[in-house]
Order: sequence, then C-alpha cells, then structure tokens
Amino acid sequence: MGELDIVLIIKMIIIGLVQGFTEPIPVSSSGHVMIASEILGLGEQGFTFAILTNTASLFAILYIYRKDIARLALHSILFLKTKKFRYKSDFRFVFFIVIGTIPAGVLGILLSDYIAENVSMTTIAVMLFVTGIALWLIRNLKGNKDESDITIKDAFIVGLGQAVALTPGISRSGATIISAVTVGMKPDTALRFSFMLYIPVSLGGVILGSAEFLNEPNKADLAIPYLATFIATLLMTYFAMKWFMGIMKNGKLNYFTYYCFIVGALLLIFF
Repeated sequence: MGELDIVLIIKMIIIGLVQGFTEPIPVSSSGHVMIASEILGLGEQGFTFAILTNTASLFAILYIYRKDIARLALHSILFLKTKKFRYKSDFRFVFFIVIGTIPAGVLGILLSDYIAENVSMTTIAVMLFVTGIALWLIRNLKGNKDESDITIKDAFIVGLGQAVALTPGISRSGATIISAVTVGMKPDTALRFSFMLYIPVSLGGVILGSAEFLNEPNKADLAIPYLATFIATLLMTYFAMKWFMGIMKNGKLNYFTYYCFIVGALLLIFF
C-alpha cells in the first residue's frame, strides 16, 4: 500500500470519527463532515460515502436501543393480535414514531437534491447559530410527559423538527430533542423518541442508497478505507451516544450552545 493510500485511509478515518462523534450530539453531523472534508482537502464526500458512515452510525444506535426495539416490536405485534391493554402503550409509541417520521421522509424525497446543491460554509455557520440559540432557549425546560403521555400532535411537531434538520448545520438530534422538550417531554423520553425517529429515516436512506453503493465503480479499490471508516464511525457513534445520554440526564445542553456559537463564528471568519 502506497503512502498516498495510507494518507487517504487516515483522512477517511478522521471523517468517520467526526461523523460518529457528532451524529448523536446536537451540533449537526452533516455540517461537521463537510467542514472536516474541507479542512482535510477531500472535497465534498459522495453519496456512497454518506451511506457508509450513516449505516455505521445506525448500527451503533440499533445496538444501544436493541432491547427497547425488541420490546416495542413484540408488544406492538401482541397488541394487534390480542388488543390487551398492557401492550397498548408500546403500540402507541411505535405509531407515534411512524407519524413523526412522515415529515422528514416526504421533505427528504422532495428537497434532498435542492438542499445538497445550495449548501455553503456560510449556510452551515448560520444554521449552527440557529441551533445554538434554540438550545439556549430550552436549556431550563423540564417536561413531565412520559412515553404514555405523547400525543399525535407532539409526534408530528418533533417530526417537523427532524425535517428542518435536513439542512446541514441544523442538528437532527438537536432539532428533535428541542422539539420534544418544547412540547413537554421529559429529557429521557425526548432522547429516546429522538433516536427512535432517527432509525426509520436512516434505515430508509440506507435502503434507497444501497443500489448506488453496490454500483460504486471504485468500491473494490476503496474496500480497506471504507472498512476502516465504517469501524471508526461505528465505535465513535457508540461511545458518543453513551456520553450524550449522560449529558441529557444532567441537563447540560447549554454547553452545546457555546460550541455551536464558537464553530459558527470560526466558519464565518475563516471560510
């Protein structure tokens, strides 16, 4: 393997680590991947690479919530079969996940190409400021809604937050958690609902992009860099998510406000 190949692998691993670290936290993973790619001189990352890293992050989130996912799936099936009350709460939660997925699914199909073609570092900087302001406004909110208290309206509003986050610089986790806390969810409920919403949207993107990934002409040459990037993204997403779960318990989202302001200002100054 040549020196250039090793350099490429290192750069792609760095991008994977950036994706993995920023996916769970409210600072915009897509925006940070674009920033890191620019700094490393890799240019804009293609759709295939995005599918690779998003799949790695998805696997990490699926593993973390595997018990919740299994319970929700089983209880939803049992409720449809038996209509027993003890399964109803989990069935409702799954139903609300479906409702919350609709806005991002529809807008993603309609506007993804437009968004991709009209994003600049200035756009990312401005959206980071928007994310930071929103995080600051909800920093002291303490909701009381548990999973059983969520309504269709709540689910749809959080879904709209996820749809807004299609724009790089607007954090998906940030937008959904902000929306969830705003409608009165408890922090742990907001976090769980946010990442349950992430799963179908991310899974849909993986399925829709799988054909393009399989038809990638250079995937054989890039097998080692892709594998290294996948592993880096997977592991970093897992540890970042565990860390962020602790942050949510302690109610320290205001720290991400400062971070968004600092990075946004640096982008405006240097880019």
